[in-house]
Amino acid sequence: MTDARQRKRCAAIHNCEKVMDMEYLSPRSLLEVLTLLGTWKGKARLVSGCTNMLPDVRAKAIEPAALIDLSHLKGFSLTKEEKRRVRVGALTTIAELASSKVIQKTAPILAEAARQLGNPLVRNRATIGGNIADASPAADTAVPLLALEATIVTDRHGKKGREIPIDQFFIGPNKTVLKPDEIIKEVFFPKPDPRAGWAYRKLGLRNAMAISVVSVAVLLEMDGEMCKKARISLGAVAPTPMRAYKTETSLTGQPITGGLVKACCEEIEGEVKPISDSRASADYRRSMVSVLFRRCVEQILSERKS
Repeated sequence: MTDARQRKRCAAIHNCEKVMDMEYLSPRSLLEVLTLLGTWKGKARLVSGCTNMLPDVRAKAIEPAALIDLSHLKGFSLTKEEKRRVRVGALTTIAELASSKVIQKTAPILAEAARQLGNPLVRNRATIGGNIADASPAADTAVPLLALEATIVTDRHGKKGREIPIDQFFIGPNKTVLKPDEIIKEVFFPKPDPRAGWAYRKLGLRNAMAISVVSVAVLLEMDGEMCKKARISLGAVAPTPMRAYKTETSLTGQPITGGLVKACCEEIEGEVKPISDSRASADYRRSMVSVLFRRCVEQILSERKS
């Protein structure tokens, strides 16, 4: 295919005149992708659904020299249950996550977050790998994946790939530890105890297509009234999606009482570092993370009794 035809095809696929000055590359194998990443030396961007990329291109927030389309790669869209863990391919769409019987069975907290991301059109195009790689502080899938203690598997041009715990993956707003020639292959997480209670809450400014003002995911493993293990993750209240480790420690090994929940609500407010923007003030976010956390714990305890 000539350069002119590549540019024309890029414009037709993405319906965006502004990407016509970029090279459009459509590899058919992982090896080809890695070779292209090595060739372009950080000047190319990986794309698939383009739900995050196109708005940035149109706003000229980013101006890559080339777009490498991953949508033709085979074997990168999967949800697979293994003996001790669940694997999710990087090109698995958000709609596939939401409807996957494997995810609904083993990690319903992830399926619930997927159902609340965007609208059907966005969910049909956006991928879990893209949502993670974009590294928005409000990334919808990052919050349940943090609670699930997920690991990100990568591959890299000319070097060995890595397994990166997700709580070490994000380093700032829209920044990750990924190298320019590195690609996310899949995500895996240990299968949660099927008796664990879970809850996910997302606060937006409208009912549909809302970017999170605050999101909270909670997983609790209980032994009677005693909390054996707590995992609490938060979105849109810090420079990156985050775990509330101090609050988790306060819950672990303790019977969950009204007094403990109240103390943890105060503690979780102290863990976050929100900003004020067009969607909410920092004070509002700090207050709401406490409210949503309390509602999550109350939901889990209520469902255990029913």
